[in-house]
Amino acid sequence: MSARATTRPGGRSARVQQSVHQAVRDLEAELGRDALTVPLIAARAGVTPSTVYRRWGDLRELLSDVAVERLRPDALPADHGSLRADLEAWAAQFADEMSSAAGRTYIRDALLGDPEQGNAARCSDYAAEQLKAIGVRAAGRGEAVPGVETLLDVVVAPLMYRILFRPSDLSEGYTGHLVAAALGGDSAPSAPKS
Repeated sequence: MSARATTRPGGRSARVQQSVHQAVRDLEAELGRDALTVPLIAARAGVTPSTVYRRWGDLRELLSDVAVERLRPDALPADHGSLRADLEAWAAQFADEMSSAAGRTYIRDALLGDPEQGNAARCSDYAAEQLKAIGVRAAGRGEAVPGVETLLDVVVAPLMYRILFRPSDLSEGYTGHLVAAALGGDSAPSAPKS
């Protein structure tokens, strides 16, 4: 069991996590990613290196934890008046953010520093929560809503595949085709134009 799984929320543990995460973000902005070391981060955070090693194990696991927090959505998806419009806007924003250089770095960090794949599940949960919120809102308007797993499989999975393995122009047209497929209006999304 990882140290992260045994920490209690709130209190000193939360303060340590917050100060260490902030130190990583600040130092990365000031010095660049290649300059990051556990002793440097610990000194900036006001903790001992042993605190960082005990909690995160190594620099890669720490960067993974920071990346997962950076991938957490800031707010609920915007309401554009219909399920299709909400999903199209969300998918376009998701593709834009995740396909950026920073987004790909956060995805890579989240996965590389977590051999038990708990961070992958957390990131998946973030997307699922956003899609569930869109679905609940649409159901409240009386719209038929596909299940969250269907939306993950038909919209999110192809986007993540292309972001990770076939970086290319993920246009709103492509994300629109994925949404149409999820809603039953288009059976085969077109690949983005290279």
